[in-house]
Amino acid sequence: MNSIIIGQYIPGKGFLYRLDPRTKMISIIFLMVSVFLLQNVYQLFIAFGIGILVLLFGRISLLKVIKGLKPIFLLLIFTFIFQIALNKSGDVVSDTTMHINLYSIGAVVLAFVIWRILVRFNKLKMLLFLVFVVGIYFIFRYITYSPDFYSFQFTIYEKGLEMSAFVVVRLLIIITLTTILTLTTKPTDLTQGMESLLHPLKKIGFNSEEFALIISISLRYIPTIFDEAQKIMLAQASRGADFSEGKLKDKLKQIVSLLVPMFIIAFIRSEELADAMESRNFVPGQKRTRINILTFSIVDVYTFVFTLLCFAGAIVAKVVL
Repeated sequence: MNSIIIGQYIPGKGFLYRLDPRTKMISIIFLMVSVFLLQNVYQLFIAFGIGILVLLFGRISLLKVIKGLKPIFLLLIFTFIFQIALNKSGDVVSDTTMHINLYSIGAVVLAFVIWRILVRFNKLKMLLFLVFVVGIYFIFRYITYSPDFYSFQFTIYEKGLEMSAFVVVRLLIIITLTTILTLTTKPTDLTQGMESLLHPLKKIGFNSEEFALIISISLRYIPTIFDEAQKIMLAQASRGADFSEGKLKDKLKQIVSLLVPMFIIAFIRSEELADAMESRNFVPGQKRTRINILTFSIVDVYTFVFTLLCFAGAIVAKVVL
């Protein structure tokens, strides 16, 4: 949990930090729409490369972003596997017989034991899990030294492989874009920018100030809640609790023992926040003054031009290609 960056603001000096928050929000919306307009995996890889260049020019650590995306890697791996297994369209890329026999089952058990041992002493847990999954595939494919208990055909189709990469890369781009927004924007600036963009909706009775404040507080307290959960887990581990071992029933009990103090801490934090806002004379619905006024600069203009070019390119790719 220490590496989670979703909802966190990390100070920096790149051009992304100098952008007006309204520029970043509008640009990210247009870029996300552009990503959904792309139709094949090659176009997505180009968009992914452009995103990497933006991170580099914005002086954002790629390693830090990768570490922050670790919680979704398991989802990406299973999405990739399910797309390959269930998508049966296109030409056949690979058609192999998977053998389940005494030796293959023993090899899988041995691989599982080795994986669990290495996980205890290695920080690259997701990479080890990926190696373990790939290892299971090769074990069932090549170990044929005894009669099979059961065998089946595992067929990989061209469209299934293409769609697997397509979905995974699209998810990576979308999550990275939203992460960049919270990573480079202060919560107060994010609230002010969102309030400014939603201000025209006041004419139809929509309270933009309260909505922006709710979203900002929610994003701000995501890392805070994770930090509190980490402290509770460490405290329970010092008393003998182990969240990585034991039966499923025991793990469920441990999760419940984690949720109860989490709810209590969340209510305490909300009461402290309410007291702090009242002490600063915050009154919902009343007109508020700002120390810093949002203004556009030449960097915002260049960013808008770049965003519109990307959006136009996505439309052309969808219509022409």
